[in-house]
Amino acid sequence: MSVTARHADSGSPPFRRPVVIALSILLMLTVPLATWHLTERAAVARLTQAALATAQTRALALDSILDRQRAVATVLSVDQQVVATLRAGRLSDPDVSAKLDLLREETQSSVIYLMDASGRTVAASNWDRPESFVGHDYGFRDYFQQAIRQGTGQEYALGTVSGRHGLYLAHDIRDAGRPIGVIVVKIEFDQLERAWARDSDATFVLGDDDRVLITSRPRLRFQTLPSSRGLVTTRVPLRRSDWRLVVQTPTAGARRIAGLAAGTALLVVLLGGIVAALTAARMRRTARQARAQAAYRADLEDAVQARTRALSDEMRERKAAEQRLIRLQSDLVQANKLATLGQITAGVAHELNQPLATIRLLAENGRALLPAQATQATGDNLTRIIGMTDRIAVITDRLRGFSRKATGTLQPVSLDQAIQASLMLTASRRRASAMRFDLPELPDDLCVRAESVRLEQILVNLLTNAHDAQEDCAAPWIRLAASWDTDAVTLTVTDNGPGLDAEGAARLFTPFATDKPQGMGLGLVISRDIARDFGGDLTLDPASPGQGATFRLTLRRA
Repeated sequence: MSVTARHADSGSPPFRRPVVIALSILLMLTVPLATWHLTERAAVARLTQAALATAQTRALALDSILDRQRAVATVLSVDQQVVATLRAGRLSDPDVSAKLDLLREETQSSVIYLMDASGRTVAASNWDRPESFVGHDYGFRDYFQQAIRQGTGQEYALGTVSGRHGLYLAHDIRDAGRPIGVIVVKIEFDQLERAWARDSDATFVLGDDDRVLITSRPRLRFQTLPSSRGLVTTRVPLRRSDWRLVVQTPTAGARRIAGLAAGTALLVVLLGGIVAALTAARMRRTARQARAQAAYRADLEDAVQARTRALSDEMRERKAAEQRLIRLQSDLVQANKLATLGQITAGVAHELNQPLATIRLLAENGRALLPAQATQATGDNLTRIIGMTDRIAVITDRLRGFSRKATGTLQPVSLDQAIQASLMLTASRRRASAMRFDLPELPDDLCVRAESVRLEQILVNLLTNAHDAQEDCAAPWIRLAASWDTDAVTLTVTDNGPGLDAEGAARLFTPFATDKPQGMGLGLVISRDIARDFGGDLTLDPASPGQGATFRLTLRRA
């Protein structure tokens, strides 16, 4: 305006005034629109990145819940007490029900129940409540039929007794290769859904038919996904299933930010025009406007700095989530490596037998063909070669025997041979730590009723735990002692470690309870089940002052 006035006062051509006005109007329209577009695109990009991080974090949490409950069903499918109940054909078993209730509380599942091969429930964690499943027939359920046919089953549905929706995870229970029942773990996601509902983002878990199963919007359950108009939709697949986790983030906030930025840009343009128009007219008003503009810029810079700090915090949280994801993936890769290494060890032990046999045969032939005048040293060398091949063959036979799958047949097993085999399998760790061993003198004919592979598994587990307990001890030692009578044999394994406190001893034989960073908490549980399957037991003696842990293995004498 002041520019136009100056041109008019100096006799400038009259056609310039409309041009200046047109350029001013164009600037006032272009700057806010460009600011709107760029700000909205940047805000939507930030929303998309945040939604992806949220979806990945929630998918990892849900995968963790499902993996833990699948592990519960898998462990219970081989539990000897559960198998014994199905073998006996009991109509109900309160002891098994109480065990399932305790495990349900430990694993935070909704209900755990056991069905026989016909689908009738014989034990349930809610056995002592009005909504007990005991006696109900669920043979018509898809998860039961899937488990009988395929070994495992999964179904998200409403409970016929409770009327509550949830995920049913089923695992078959086999005896001599045939299914004799099904163990089922039901999971309800009410707590998870309430946590999701506190967020402005909508979270959905879609089944293989694209219908909503788990959601922060309960009214949409069992429906198709709503329209994504005005939303940023992010999809992440879940492991070991056809489910997908979807997060929908409203873009209204991005539009508000864009509108605020466009309004700010328009305001800046208008203020600039006003300041330029009034500069030549009144110096005092110009000064006041300059101070106001400086204050406005300071506020704007404060807002930008606050937003920058918020974005930095979000970036740090995303980086931490990515690091956790990398660590989880690394743990899975390491577990796969260890499983593959076990298979390779068994294969190498098998492949070494043929060349060892050839070396022994050639050494024996060489010794037999030596002329009478051959030196004694030559014959001694061949004899030593034969002895070393025998020693390597014994080691590989032990490795191959330990890697074989158990047959389930009980027979007389020499206790002394089982102890020697277990010591050989753990010899490398003993040599590395200078561990001292005290072993009992056992007669050769002292046998127990067991299976050699699984008995060695118990002993290796006890020796390994005793070694780990003394990792920081100055003078570590392990003592094995045995006593026997006409009916039973008792073997104790004592270490020089710090022992167990009352809390650790109470949950020692509870699945998934462990103090080891890399442990799963199943070794002693499985060992005790094996001992009981042999007709014996595995217990922990009460703590004694100045002495580590003492485990007592009782077996039937053969």
